[in-house]
Amino acid sequence: MAELAGVSVRTLHHYDQIGLVQPSARTAVGYRAYSADDVERLREVLAYRRLGFGLREVADLVGDRSTDAITHLHRLRGLLMERRDHTDAMVAAINRELEARAKGVTVSPEEQLGMLGAQLYDAIGGDYTATRRTDPRIAAQIWDGLGDAQTVLNVGAGTGSYEPYDRDVTAVEPSAVMRAQRPAGSAPCMAAVAESLPFADQSFDVAMAVSTVHHWRDPIGGLREMRRVARRVVVLTFDAGEPGWQDRFWLTRDYLPEFGDLLADFPSLAAMAEPIGAVAEPVPIPWDCTDGLFEAYWRRPRAYLQDHVRRAVSTWTRVGQEAERRAVRRLSDDLTSGKWAERNRDLADLDATDLGLRLLIA
Repeated sequence: MAELAGVSVRTLHHYDQIGLVQPSARTAVGYRAYSADDVERLREVLAYRRLGFGLREVADLVGDRSTDAITHLHRLRGLLMERRDHTDAMVAAINRELEARAKGVTVSPEEQLGMLGAQLYDAIGGDYTATRRTDPRIAAQIWDGLGDAQTVLNVGAGTGSYEPYDRDVTAVEPSAVMRAQRPAGSAPCMAAVAESLPFADQSFDVAMAVSTVHHWRDPIGGLREMRRVARRVVVLTFDAGEPGWQDRFWLTRDYLPEFGDLLADFPSLAAMAEPIGAVAEPVPIPWDCTDGLFEAYWRRPRAYLQDHVRRAVSTWTRVGQEAERRAVRRLSDDLTSGKWAERNRDLADLDATDLGLRLLIA
C-alpha cells in the first residue's frame, strides 16, 4: 500500500496511530489490511495533504459525514482548477513585470505588490475553499439559532448545506437536479415547495431555510408555512430593504448594478420578520468564507473571474450573459490596473464584514 500510494510505511503507521486512516483488518501475522473503503479514504487524505491542508483540516474534511467519495472528487477537482487558475494569474503577473523590466521601466514597490503581493496572495490563500461548502462559522450561528430542537425541517434544502448532523432532519427541495446532488447519507428529501409544505401543524421543533427565500414564488407565504409546521423558525436571508443597500458590496455597486433589478420585488427584512414574529441578527461573512455564496469573495475579487465560482451562484445566470461578461471584463481590467485595490483598500485588514446577510429567528 505504501508503494502504491507513494508514501513511506512510517507515514501509513502515523495515519493509523492518529486515527486518520485506520485499516479495517489485520492479517494473522499482524500486517495492516486495507479494504476498498480504506483505499478511498487514503486517497482523499493524500490528495488534500498535497493541496496543502494540515492534518487537522484533513481530518475534518474526510470525517465530514455529509460527503461521500463522489463529493470529495468534485471538491478536489474544483480545488485543483482554482489552484491552476491562480498559478496562471501569477505567471501572467510575472510576465508583465519581466516585460516592464526588459524595457527599462522602473517597477515601484506598489506595482510589485499589486502584481504579486497582498491581493494576489489573499486569493491564493482562498484556493482551498470548496464551492458552496458549509462554512463552520456561519453554521455555528445557524445551529445556535436552532436551540435544543431535535426534529428539524430544512426548507429549500438544496444539496444539504448547513443541515445539522446531530438532529433528526427532514428536507424538502422542489428541484430534482438539486435533490440528485445530495450526498449519500443525507437526510431524506422530498419534492415540495415552501409555500405548500405537506406536513401537519407543529410537526417539527424547528423549520430552517438557508439562502433560499429569494428563490420562492411567495416568500411571505413560505415563511408563514414554516411557522405553521414548526414551533421555531430559523432563516438565513439578506436585507435588501434599507436605502443604499446595493452600495454595501463593491461587486453590486461598481460592476453588477443589475443585481438590484433582481430584488425589486423582494420583501424587506421587516416585512419578512413581522408575519412570523422574528428578530434579526447580522451574520458577518468571513474573509475566507468556505461557502461560495454571492458575497463570499469580497476580499478575494479574482475568484469572481472564475467561471465555476460564478456558476455556483444563481445571480450570475439571472442577470444574463451580457451583464455577466461586462462585469467580469471590468473587474479584470480594474484588478490589472490596480483600480480595484485602490478603491477597496479599506477591506485589506478586515477579517469579516457585514454585507447584509441576516439570520431571522422566530
